Amino acid sequence: MTGWLNDILNFAFPATCHVCDGKLAPHERFACSHCLTALPRTGYHRRSPNPMEERLAGKAKFIKATGHFFYTRGSALSILIQDMKYRRFPGIGEMLGRIAGEELFASGFFADTDIILPVPMHFFKQARRGYNQTFHIAKGISEATGIPVSTVLKASRPHKTQTSMTLQQRLDNTSGIFSLPDPSTLANKGILLIDDVCTTGSTLISAASTINKALPATSISILTIGVTF
Repeated sequence: MTGWLNDILNFAFPATCHVCDGKLAPHERFACSHCLTALPRTGYHRRSPNPMEERLAGKAKFIKATGHFFYTRGSALSILIQDMKYRRFPGIGEMLGRIAGEELFASGFFADTDIILPVPMHFFKQARRGYNQTFHIAKGISEATGIPVSTVLKASRPHKTQTSMTLQQRLDNTSGIFSLPDPSTLANKGILLIDDVCTTGSTLISAASTINKALPATSISILTIGVTF
């Protein structure tokens, strides 16, 4: 009965691509294969240093960093990320995480990763939104790689929206906002720190610095779905 009803609903109200509004095939969710294939890959994981590593260098200790897709305002990726964050489509995060995980897996990018750590969201902000989109990205990467996700990193205080801030203002805004109540759970593990988009990198710097301070010998890799030019 349920399958029969779903078939009727899908026929009457077909799912459409969030990017091009085209009808999705039965195996597609949120975005069509054409739009996903067209998302511009950075290829940053193939070279070091790369522009994202240079952006973060000297501000926190890490072994490698990459953003999987180029992010620009008004782009297909920005549409997907806006829908993921603000229009209650956390499943888009899992989809993008799986794509990044599958495409990076063969390169050996995850070879030294034991645990995936999503950048956390403060409790009150997450309560308003209903979810932390970065956790869903991490979940998608975990599904593609088999590497477990941990939520041991916490946001100890909220921070303001950073859209119109300068780099220094962003760094000040995110300084000290994270905590690691039980660092022993990450001891001797290779950590993959996950966020949705890297612009200035201030949030990633704060998160990585928190881990560096608690566990100076721990290796940290960084992966974001999008990275600005």
